[in-house]
Amino acid sequence: MKNFSTVVTRAAAAALVACVVAGPVQAAECSFKANAPDQHRVVKGDTLWDISGAFLEHPWCWPQVWGMNREEIRNPHWIYPGQIVYFDRARGRLSLTRPGGGDGGDAPLLRLSPQVRSEGLERGAIDAIPAGLIEPYLTQPLVIEQDALAGAPRIAASAENRLYLGTGDRVYVRGGLQGATEFQVFRPRGPLKDPQTGAVLAHEATYVGTVRLVKAAAPGVDVHTMTVSGSVSEMGVGDRLLPAPPPTVRNYVPHVPLVGIDARVMSIHAGVTHAGQNQIVTVNRGSIDGLDVGSVLQLYHFGKTVADPEGSKGLFGLKKPTLKLPDEQYGSLFIFRVFGRVSYGLIMQATVPVEVGDVAKSPE
Repeated sequence: MKNFSTVVTRAAAAALVACVVAGPVQAAECSFKANAPDQHRVVKGDTLWDISGAFLEHPWCWPQVWGMNREEIRNPHWIYPGQIVYFDRARGRLSLTRPGGGDGGDAPLLRLSPQVRSEGLERGAIDAIPAGLIEPYLTQPLVIEQDALAGAPRIAASAENRLYLGTGDRVYVRGGLQGATEFQVFRPRGPLKDPQTGAVLAHEATYVGTVRLVKAAAPGVDVHTMTVSGSVSEMGVGDRLLPAPPPTVRNYVPHVPLVGIDARVMSIHAGVTHAGQNQIVTVNRGSIDGLDVGSVLQLYHFGKTVADPEGSKGLFGLKKPTLKLPDEQYGSLFIFRVFGRVSYGLIMQATVPVEVGDVAKSPE
């Protein structure tokens, strides 16, 4: 597991621990489970989703019962193994302090300056969702948006005209480098089309490895010189490059999207037609549409249109009357990586297979 480095705002963390702004949960959809435990001791391997689900009917209600604001959702207080999450039944909230402790009042809001925390996740905070399931999708270019593909540099030639390239081989790259020196190499695949409009929103890609800049193109020279620093499959002339992304912070809070989202499942990883729990899908909404990392969407099959057995027949009996059934909600989707018009989601629960074209929308 890679290390991460991020700034933790202690004032926000203390506010989360104190939960001074969280009152009893009012909305029925954010109710606690009837058999919710009084407390849960966090252990290594727990996820925020699992802990939420132990207390709440819907894990995405976590921010509401902790009284988190928008900034705290984006930069949450980390929860670590060994801590105890308490269910304060009287106040209808969760807390990291025992209910009724001290003088019975709310814990004070500590005002401390921010600090930088840098450590391996295996020794630190729990993940929001199982990290191993989404690791490649956080760092590898498996979805390429239209504008990024159009401007991506490409491997134009190789030393000694080698057909396939491996670690240590020299390659020549044509295109703008945007000041970067480390690159990921990918091979474009088929387009990702919006199931609703038919428009191409992005392209799927196969990640093949990494290259490192040796010498930028000099005046009168058309290509940059690079070496292959790593490969996971055969790399060759025509493959494209993207600057290597910065380290990604992986702890985020499950929450209802800040705006109403009505999306469709656009593709299922590996090109299969059906998917189940713990598999990855793309949806046709992204940051431009107001979707953000940590958003939870509910999955639906479109309601079927069936014959009305007792309805009156149409004119001259030519058209048999029908009934439109409601969409059937069957699962939930956790959004963990967001592009402009496309997002990755991990299927958290599904009682039936997920299909391309299924509805993914904000919880009702």
